[in-house]
Amino acid sequence: MIRVLIADDHPVVRQGLRTFLDLQDDITVVGEAGDGAQAVELVAELAPDVLLLDLKMPVMDGLGALERLSGVTTRIVVLTSMSDPSDVGPAMRAGAAGFLYKDVDPNALVQAVRAVHGGQVLLAPEAAEAMLATAAAQAAVPAPVPLTEREREVLALIAAGRSNREIARSLAVAEKTVKTHVSNVLMKLGVQDRTQAALYAVRHGLG
Repeated sequence: MIRVLIADDHPVVRQGLRTFLDLQDDITVVGEAGDGAQAVELVAELAPDVLLLDLKMPVMDGLGALERLSGVTTRIVVLTSMSDPSDVGPAMRAGAAGFLYKDVDPNALVQAVRAVHGGQVLLAPEAAEAMLATAAAQAAVPAPVPLTEREREVLALIAAGRSNREIARSLAVAEKTVKTHVSNVLMKLGVQDRTQAALYAVRHGLG
């Protein structure tokens, strides 16, 4: 079962999400938080697999909660109202594994929870466009870290949200080989996880 925590300051939104998610055979909602501070506390207490996190909340907003939750194993998906495009980059840099808007189709949300739980990075099309627009507006920065051609291929596939198994299939290599390449990429880039590697790829035009 994928254990989900919902953090949103609107009770009606929380109830609607809980009702739909609990209908899924492989998902269970383990708790609800009405603000960012409570979300941080419940993540520590319940250790959910996935946190659905609104950005606009009282006491502590979503970005503040993301910063406090840095390093946790819980996969965090921002689920917020259509907001300033500039929110996307900071949220992803702070550790979010996904960025979706509340008008997302319910079935797409379920698939997103499963995908993020499986290790993928997932952005709503509008969020992806916002990140790419921001990157395009910045001066081109050459990649300071030398990667082999195969490592660059692996990094591009990470940025596309592919799992190790999918990367192995795409490159026609063993999954064990992919794991080695991923470890080498993370080490060379000096990042902790696939989300940060994907952001690096976007910033440097390697995605």
